[in-house]
Amino acid sequence: MSFTYEALVFFLALFALYSPIAALSSYLPYVRGHTHGQQLRLALGLALNAFGFVLIAVWVGEPLLELLGISTAALTATGGIALILAAVPLMRGTTPPASPADDTEASSRKNPLFTPLTFPLTVGGTTFAFGVAASADAGDVRGRLWLTVAALAYGIVTGVTLYLSGHVERRISPETAAILDRVAGILLTSIAVILLANGFTDLVTARLG
Repeated sequence: MSFTYEALVFFLALFALYSPIAALSSYLPYVRGHTHGQQLRLALGLALNAFGFVLIAVWVGEPLLELLGISTAALTATGGIALILAAVPLMRGTTPPASPADDTEASSRKNPLFTPLTFPLTVGGTTFAFGVAASADAGDVRGRLWLTVAALAYGIVTGVTLYLSGHVERRISPETAAILDRVAGILLTSIAVILLANGFTDLVTARLG
């Protein structure tokens, strides 16, 4: 197989795992209360974070995991814990409503860019595992360069998805937003439970094996 084909397969695998439509709805509660400019910065930041995360997996993922003594299963379980902490308040409707804020108020709020927008909603243990596996298949530097192009395309997709979620959020009523928050909370909690179950199952399987 050619390097371009392997890079295309890698991008499509990341795209399918990410699922932009599902991700867009998951982003809605976290872009609310931010101005258009702030949402744009979040989108750019997410694109860079996602690209950087996959880039690390492709170039130094395997030795980095060995050096730190952690596994992709541990990353997956950690992502589940982080997501459940953010999702349960949404599901219960106990998250305080956000209102348009000026720069002073915005600076005092918790920035959601890293957690949960980047990790685990956009990237996680499975994403990292994909990068490590693709890097092993590519073998040489030229192959990893093509994978870097695929990682860049993936980063752009995530940024565009978050940017579009801001447009959707501005066009829905507060009542609809409250309902969508509850729905997003249920979906995100379900995803968190799956991440926890998969991560802990893989950890136990690896220990027993």
